[in-house]
Amino acid sequence: MFRTLLNALFGLLIPTRWPGWKRHWSIKTAYITVVLILLLTLVGNDLYATLFRLYTGDKTAVIDFDTSLALTEAEFETLATRLETEAIAGEVDTLTSKMKDSSLRRERERLRSKKKSLRKKSGYSHIGYFRDAGIRRYDGPKTCLRCHESIKVKHPGGKIKEVDTMTDVMTSAHFQLFKMAEGFSTVGYDGREVNEEGRKIPVGKINRACGIPGSFTWTGWAALAKATPANAEPFTMSEGCGQCHIGGMYGPPSDLMMPIKIEDENRQNAIDCLLCHSRTYDMNQRVVVKDEVGTRWNQDRSMRAAMGIGRPNANTCLRCHQHNLGGDTYEHNAGAKATGFKNPRILHPWNKRGTPFHPEHDIHAAAGMECLDCHRTVGHKIARGQEGVDLVSNDLPDVEVSCTRCHTNAPHIRNRQTRAMLNGHTERLACQTCHITRLQKNSVVLMDWVNPIFHKEEGLWIPNPLLVSSDVRVTVGYLWYNGTGTFLANALGDNPSNPGVYDPLMKVLTQYNKLPGLEIRGGGVENNDFLSQLSPEMLQKRRQMVDANIRPHQKKGKSKIYPFHLFNAIMYEDMNNQGPFGAMLLPFDYTTYLEAGDPKKSMETAIKHPIIKRMYQYPFKVYMMDEFMRYFGISEGWKTDHPLDPSYPGKIEPHWMRQMGTIAINHGTSGRGWACSVCHTAEGGLLDFHSLGYTEQQAEKLRTLPEAKIFEDADNGLTLEEVYGPDKPVYRPVGHARADNTNH
Repeated sequence: MFRTLLNALFGLLIPTRWPGWKRHWSIKTAYITVVLILLLTLVGNDLYATLFRLYTGDKTAVIDFDTSLALTEAEFETLATRLETEAIAGEVDTLTSKMKDSSLRRERERLRSKKKSLRKKSGYSHIGYFRDAGIRRYDGPKTCLRCHESIKVKHPGGKIKEVDTMTDVMTSAHFQLFKMAEGFSTVGYDGREVNEEGRKIPVGKINRACGIPGSFTWTGWAALAKATPANAEPFTMSEGCGQCHIGGMYGPPSDLMMPIKIEDENRQNAIDCLLCHSRTYDMNQRVVVKDEVGTRWNQDRSMRAAMGIGRPNANTCLRCHQHNLGGDTYEHNAGAKATGFKNPRILHPWNKRGTPFHPEHDIHAAAGMECLDCHRTVGHKIARGQEGVDLVSNDLPDVEVSCTRCHTNAPHIRNRQTRAMLNGHTERLACQTCHITRLQKNSVVLMDWVNPIFHKEEGLWIPNPLLVSSDVRVTVGYLWYNGTGTFLANALGDNPSNPGVYDPLMKVLTQYNKLPGLEIRGGGVENNDFLSQLSPEMLQKRRQMVDANIRPHQKKGKSKIYPFHLFNAIMYEDMNNQGPFGAMLLPFDYTTYLEAGDPKKSMETAIKHPIIKRMYQYPFKVYMMDEFMRYFGISEGWKTDHPLDPSYPGKIEPHWMRQMGTIAINHGTSGRGWACSVCHTAEGGLLDFHSLGYTEQQAEKLRTLPEAKIFEDADNGLTLEEVYGPDKPVYRPVGHARADNTNH
């Protein structure tokens, strides 16, 4: 019996005995792929790495960063003294402020700044470490690993574990861009939770605001574009995804998506530790440079930056994250004020969320809080919270990030007359719903990538932000949400008062009618209804899939009304790979787009990239793309006809996504929330109770609550007039079709 069992097991290794071997090409492809991978592994990492890079277009090289310069002993001490002196200047000034003789005061300041007891308070702890270790040149991770080869990591629950530092860094979302594990708060349109069952695939950020759908960062990692401004000489500018990622190579780490990982010392040495860990990092060095291998993002590896090493704080985090929060043109975006002297970074005249984290616009920032106070860490893994719609990659899915970790479920305590009613609202409303009262003025709702406009000041072609506004009546959708989102960033939830009535994917998110006079054009959209782009057959299939696959997830957990920044974009799609929820988005090549303003040519250039071509071949189909398509709602899997092949049977067409994306907003919070009458009013209320799934009778009752007058008399919140003035939001197509009434 044992021999029979053994023969049966070995027999499975013979592919011709597999069921369906003669009928299904996918089984043959999978077997051949596995065999090739095993053979390459046996031959060695070097050969596999070479062949993989030839296959995907990935590049590697020993990078010599021009900012990594050695200091003499005298230069080191001079720089150290200056940094420490500047850091303690405030305390020294306090100690000498009562001295009347200015020359004596200056001398006293000079002498006091030399006192070790004061200089230790400067926060530049690594100056002493570098001095003692004889380190006079910072050489990236090589320098860090001299002391930090391993770190002790404290896990939730208190368990402490020692881990390899570089492994910890290189398995984080900040380096990888994606995750292949479970723990996502995202479900596919086929009803499965992403990576919970079936083949686990690499999934990262869902982002249509930048023209790089999904995680297709290969086509826009580090780009240079020649700008021709109207009133200045032509010059070159930097653009690309890589500016906000710590990898320093010529593209994202593609091999980490594969079963076999490449051991690349060059890649490890190119990681930018100081971007997150240095308080003195010079963002003017963060520009695209071109060398003999390709284009990449430069880094500040100066000793000045190295001396500023410490725990990340709000300023270091916001070098990247303010881009999506307040935006590049936000007046308090410090990183955007240092765009580079050579090849300066492009500043986008719109933003994705419109909720900056700064004392001027966020009560938590004004209280001196740091990002890591809420976004707790486990080593180099940073919690994003258990609720997420537009960002699916999660390092710590079991770590909570929420208001109630500090504020409890009954946060209103000041006003005895109103606190019971307000605390009762927390059963149905998220804190953000009342306490985010405005967004930044350039918050984009509708983006047209197909019809770019020429930005005269920058001298570049940019996508047309058709609708931007600070007004939450224009930009924000108030939706039921239970912590789960779809594969294309649609918040899911249900109305607990009327289960099964609320319908986000067939009604609420499929139209945009917040502004009278606004007509959304292109892609076949009629009457501002994005579902009008679907055929009757596809529309019927969508309804069936929503009922069968999505509604069960809407009913899960506890739903509350949350605010979401609404967003949609028109882009080119591969119509050969389409389903009820959209078709495969095609990326743009930034250089071509920005310089020539030719979106079609830009798209065609992008999909000629080697790894995009491979995506349309059988190994990628079997390994990843079939599964991706099923999450996307296309049950028949991925069709491998490349859109530029002469035999391509489909069409390349511009379309809007079939539903609005819902982008989570959690910052930019105000201490005062909305007054009762903002929602509970006979007409023009902030909440559309009918679309939220209330019956007409329930909606009428909510609009005309008699208790609201009592709370108004208690002055319990902000009115729309206080925030936006007396006028209603209107659509005035001026410039970028801004919807603001004033310059809010």
